[in-house]
Amino acid sequence: MRATCPRSPLVDTGWLEGWRLTFAGSELGWESAVGTVVEDPGERTFVALYDVEATDAATLDELEGANVGMYRRIHTTVATLNGNVPVWMYVFDGYEGGLPSAWYLSELAAAAEKAGAPEDYVSELRKRPTVTE
Repeated sequence: MRATCPRSPLVDTGWLEGWRLTFAGSELGWESAVGTVVEDPGERTFVALYDVEATDAATLDELEGANVGMYRRIHTTVATLNGNVPVWMYVFDGYEGGLPSAWYLSELAAAAEKAGAPEDYVSELRKRPTVTE
């Protein structure tokens, strides 16, 4: 986020309750599947929250393919230490399935760790299967 959206600071972290981290898009011919979340009662996903400036939001829409229907923006809430916070996020607009590359998964785990995710969460994330490279 810092490189892509320099005007949008990290402001908090929390849990996306009732959502599970998964991967999708491998059928599109990319080197691996990409991260997304799907609703799944009883599950939760650690998230970092950013105060996204309008110009940066437009950049993200383009990078995430929201302008062409790859991802869509949805509104929900995140549980933080300060209470529930309304947020918007990107969700892949396609079928769940596929595995991430080892590099991609490593980047996700490193970002979660840097944002302060619990050790057990990061450890489980690092253990997820990846595509054979």
